[in-house]
Amino acid sequence: MVGGVDLVVIGADGGPERSYGGSAMAAQGARLLAEVLPGMCFDTGAAGCRVTLLEPEADANRMLTALREAAGRGGRWLVVCLIGQLVTDPKGRRLALVTGGSTPDNAYRRGLAWDWVVSAMVHGDQEETLLLVDAVTDRDTWTALERGGGEDGVGELLSYSRVPLWGRVARHSGGRRGRTDVLPGGEGSFSRSLVRVLEHGVPGGPAAVGPLELQPAVLAQVEQAEAAAGPAPARVLVPPQGGRLLMRNRAAVRGALAGLSLSEELLAVLWRENAPTDPPSA
Repeated sequence: MVGGVDLVVIGADGGPERSYGGSAMAAQGARLLAEVLPGMCFDTGAAGCRVTLLEPEADANRMLTALREAAGRGGRWLVVCLIGQLVTDPKGRRLALVTGGSTPDNAYRRGLAWDWVVSAMVHGDQEETLLLVDAVTDRDTWTALERGGGEDGVGELLSYSRVPLWGRVARHSGGRRGRTDVLPGGEGSFSRSLVRVLEHGVPGGPAAVGPLELQPAVLAQVEQAEAAAGPAPARVLVPPQGGRLLMRNRAAVRGALAGLSLSEELLAVLWRENAPTDPPSA
């Protein structure tokens, strides 16, 4: 599929450990992204997008193998989505996505290391890459992110990433009294809000929109949910120069059709062209 898009979607469920309850909705968000994103790719549509949706209970080795396989296929784009909870190593220098069966003693060792993901993307055969992140952290990991720590600090992984980042990382309160956190993949999360914006479009925007055009509408959805749940500290990630991945703007299609006299058959065809058609494959 020369010129196409390889989409790898990882929604990792950390399991029953209460410390990693921030990943409880990750699988739902992953399924939604895998269903919606392919049909929204402006240059290829669903037919030109190859989807790998990892099972939420997959271990880090399975996730990394799938990512490396996708990175080795070649093509125009490699888009990787990480949804769940992030933890840091004991020294506060590295990040990992919590995977199933983790405990506070082994979460980093069992997790999908951020460095592995970035390295696979950097050394892949695609022309362009994008890492979409919808994640939360515990208090200690959030403190490490905020502290920075120079070149060896975990905060540098987000501030000076080797691949373009798009998304949001927030602190998870762990169910503190008076708060109902917005969880990655859940209602009001970055991934769920992105899906909703793509489904409805950006009024007044061009037919093809990138992360920079989508970001205000997505964040508006997130902030509305946060206002109801209670505000949480968060870092918003935007690709350099606003990102190069272009998505279809359904609002522009509706605007172009407004006032035109078109048959019901033609309208049906036009809407089908703007809707996902291919189911994700594992």
